[in-house]
Amino acid sequence: MRSIKQIHKAEYRPIADLTTYSPMPTGSIQMIDPFLFLNHHGPQNYPPNNNGLPFGPHPHRGMETVTFILDGDIAHKDSSGHKSVIESGGVQWMTAGSGLLHAEVSSEKFKKEGGDLEILQLWVNLPAKYKMTEPKYLGFQKDQIPTISLDDGKVKGQVVSGALEDTSGAFNTFTDINLATLNFEENASVSLNIPKDHNIFFYVIRGEFEVNDQQVKALHLAEFNNDDVKLKIEAKAESVLLFGHAKPFEEPVVARGPFVMNTMEEIDEAYADFQTGKMGAWKE
Repeated sequence: MRSIKQIHKAEYRPIADLTTYSPMPTGSIQMIDPFLFLNHHGPQNYPPNNNGLPFGPHPHRGMETVTFILDGDIAHKDSSGHKSVIESGGVQWMTAGSGLLHAEVSSEKFKKEGGDLEILQLWVNLPAKYKMTEPKYLGFQKDQIPTISLDDGKVKGQVVSGALEDTSGAFNTFTDINLATLNFEENASVSLNIPKDHNIFFYVIRGEFEVNDQQVKALHLAEFNNDDVKLKIEAKAESVLLFGHAKPFEEPVVARGPFVMNTMEEIDEAYADFQTGKMGAWKE
């Protein structure tokens, strides 16, 4: 069975009044190639007449953001003209590519009425050949994302990209990124075969798992060795898992703020292009 190299605890990093845990990067782990960054916002309850999410207009280049709306909603808008409100159970996939500005805030309805909120945002790298591709955005509601049922229905999940068992994901991606969210009943289990040359992304949103005879608790990220294909996952309580795997790109990664490139010169160019308006103009 594939062995766990290290288990990393998410660091608590609130953003204004938004509860936020950051499993990666932290002091103990920088990235799991090609997975770059994860923020876990919430769970928390917003009162009526709140300010909503604080992520106003900002740029990105050279990577992709995958946003999982577990509770609440996100109103997305970007300088390429995309606009949507994705609600609980939905997922957004934005390819920043050559660069764009975007904002992720709460809908007017959520700000007025309040409610529960829990959101995860994962950054996925783009290989050098795709870093300057045209920006792209897709947002799918819950009922547009393929579902999977395992262990006689005791494990249910959404297949977001790539494939899990025989179910293909909702999003077609530039690279072979496999992502799913899985909800386990207590004592439910699955056994998966993951290619040995793929890196695994395993973040426990809620609950507790035993993975290949090792315990991984909520708000922890498990980092695996590439020593076997077999993975056995057993829930010790009702649990929710963000699970992914992909072949590493094995390219230089230079990340500064919202830009992820291969060299420092490309980072300097990204900042210059942003400051001179080459990533688009923001229109309210």
